Amino acid sequence: MYVSEWENGRRAISDRYAAILRKLLGVTDFELRGVPQEPAPAAADGYDDLLSRIDSASSVSASMVKAFNDQTELLRTMDRQMGAAGLVDQVTGHLAALEDALNFAVLPAARRPVALALAGASTLAAWQAIDSGAIDRAWRHYELAKRAARDAEAPMYLAHAMGEQAYVLSDAGRPALAVDLVRDAQRALGQSGSPRLRAWLHAAEAELCAHAGMVDDCKRALDAAMAAIPPGPEDRDPDMLSVFLNDAHLARWHGNVLGLLGDDQAVTSLYGALEVMDPTFVRARAGLHADLAQAHLARAEYDDANTHLRRARLLASRTGSVRQRRRVDRLSERL
Repeated sequence: MYVSEWENGRRAISDRYAAILRKLLGVTDFELRGVPQEPAPAAADGYDDLLSRIDSASSVSASMVKAFNDQTELLRTMDRQMGAAGLVDQVTGHLAALEDALNFAVLPAARRPVALALAGASTLAAWQAIDSGAIDRAWRHYELAKRAARDAEAPMYLAHAMGEQAYVLSDAGRPALAVDLVRDAQRALGQSGSPRLRAWLHAAEAELCAHAGMVDDCKRALDAAMAAIPPGPEDRDPDMLSVFLNDAHLARWHGNVLGLLGDDQAVTSLYGALEVMDPTFVRARAGLHADLAQAHLARAEYDDANTHLRRARLLASRTGSVRQRRRVDRLSERL
């Protein structure tokens, strides 16, 4: 009854139910209720309030920036294991605090570390929004991340935000434009970025080329990713903490791309990735099972495909991933 009345405008969503629905649906309060929060009333001429905010921003210390980054890392870990839907309130508040600190920081020495923290947090928030199906929010968060990266003079963060933003275009049905954007990201990075980030961008380009039907370009980008990835089991890029990539991760990505191309070698590559995958990457594991289902479908191995689709659906439901559930639904239609 309440849902019917909310949908028909006969009852307003109370704060109590709004808090529940935000976590359940992975939406912000504005997306849920369409009512922006009213700003606090300012002083008569506004100068006292402005100077107070500037003074607060100028006092943001290195320890406070570290606290911001630690909060981003905690949210990243929770997202990886539990999904994005239940984190929407925490992420919204975290970004608001970072934006406020940056908006009122005057001098570059104060702005750059906050801007860098905001760039990292915004890309995380954007990817969570993609996962929750909130595409408009994802796009706006990527634009925020790009502005913050430019403010921080951090080409690696700018390139990473552009590379992830390309997936929004691909999911929206513009894979060729997505390829152009990820290539612009590579040009923006140049040779200044870490090898792991360059490998990540090449792998992203390969996947987007596969969606665009650019087979030769896809294979060249895969070769470039394999050539750029540093050896060894370490997967975290110390200079770009949003990037997790090593030989095992890249094997999964390689298999995903081969599956998109309908290549028979995809199955072998994906099973190898499944054996060594970190079990804490729950949502990524859902994607890997979906990759295997797609690869088996290309070989008309429908029983195996169905087995992996069931596992992918279970993990996608566990993390609340709208994006993965939609992919599972599309693949299920081919059984």
